[in-house]
Amino acid sequence: MTWLDMVIQGGIWALEILAIVVPVALSVAYITYAERRIIGWIQVRQGCNRVGPFGLLQPLADGLKLFLKETIIPTNANKFLFVAAPVMALMPALLAFAVVPFGETTLFGLWETAHVMAIANLNVGVLYVMAISSLSIYGILMAGWASNSKYALIGAIRSTSQMISYEISMGFSIVCVLILSGSLGLTDIVHGQEGGLLHWYFIPLFPMFIVFFISGAAETNRSPFDLPEGEAELVAGFFVEYSGMWFATFSLAEYGAMILISLMTSIMFLGGWYPPFEFLGFIPGTVWLLAKAFFLVFVFIWFRATFPRYRYDQLMRLGWKVFLPWTMAWIAVVGFATYAGDLSENLSFISDAIGFYQPWR
Repeated sequence: MTWLDMVIQGGIWALEILAIVVPVALSVAYITYAERRIIGWIQVRQGCNRVGPFGLLQPLADGLKLFLKETIIPTNANKFLFVAAPVMALMPALLAFAVVPFGETTLFGLWETAHVMAIANLNVGVLYVMAISSLSIYGILMAGWASNSKYALIGAIRSTSQMISYEISMGFSIVCVLILSGSLGLTDIVHGQEGGLLHWYFIPLFPMFIVFFISGAAETNRSPFDLPEGEAELVAGFFVEYSGMWFATFSLAEYGAMILISLMTSIMFLGGWYPPFEFLGFIPGTVWLLAKAFFLVFVFIWFRATFPRYRYDQLMRLGWKVFLPWTMAWIAVVGFATYAGDLSENLSFISDAIGFYQPWR
């Protein structure tokens, strides 16, 4: 490969990264706007409606305010870890998008076969997403410890134990999807749901669909599982000492993770980029995937406006005593059903073979 080829390839990778990072950043900005407006409607009030028409410029005003605010680092904080923690929390949320397939395209007929719209179409995409997204916990731990604050440390400990508890049930719910699809690749999982609504995995795996989505809400510290940043007892939790852009970075990481969970739920349980009915196939697949994902984002917001915060013992009980046994039992059910189906196919093949050879005896 010549230096020119390397420069061209590097430029292509840079454009692919920008094609993911820029829409995610804009989506995060306007999800905060949508959240404030939707919660306002649910609570019969206006929500943000001052800056720009219908308040549409409010996210830009908030971003400018945070960018111009002074960044205060506590005197007794570990300055290097204090600054590195927000970056460590944000990077895994963005890196996980590298393997998320946003659809398939022939680039207006220029390609003979459809190419997957992903930076990297890994055949172990599920493992990659689970492994990378788990790294965000280190940013939270670093923030809680480096702040040298009791409130921040307690919030970090809460968040760590909460994420560890719900990652187990989330992983077990994914195992059921892997059994049905027979692949660790996200694209293969979507292809396994081709054919319409009745082929989507949320129908045979409806309990696991619920477990995965609720565990995702707990993983992202969203209501009603926002114990790590409980305002009543911890002020703001692990990022209580942060201000300015570092505070905005933590918010960006949280909302980015929320979008990632919504996309993963859509891919693994809701048919990905396939429409619910064949006659709607004229709508591009990427539109379907994003529509499903943003509907789930709306459900996240709906949770926040509707449900009160769990007590910490209730949070742990739900993860360890309800979700964990439930997912383990469902893995056994799905595994036995799959094995029985394979066994019946093998037996039917044997009986057909015996019937075929019977006249020749």
